[in-house]
Amino acid sequence: MAQLISKVPTLINRSIAAAKPKLEVFVKYAKVELTPPTPADIPQIRAGIGRLISDAKSGKWKNTTVKEAFVNTLVSVEVLCWFYVGECIGKRHIVGYDV
Repeated sequence: MAQLISKVPTLINRSIAAAKPKLEVFVKYAKVELTPPTPADIPQIRAGIGRLISDAKSGKWKNTTVKEAFVNTLVSVEVLCWFYVGECIGKRHIVGYDV
């Protein structure tokens, strides 16, 4: 038992050393991807929405590959699932509202 306890600090140090590069990559991407939009981003957002509407009207969505369509479907299902999880959290019940 004493040997096991004496190995704990080295195990902790190894774990920290192994996790540090992954944590740095996570923080790098989190700073970029998880920040809310700034007022300087509003024109880009408007342009993106305009392109989306014009592409929908022109039928450009018909030219997507199977891989792109599959990825878009997975993203849509994920958003829908998170919506339902949020609903369950908001109403604090799995089924129905507690009125």
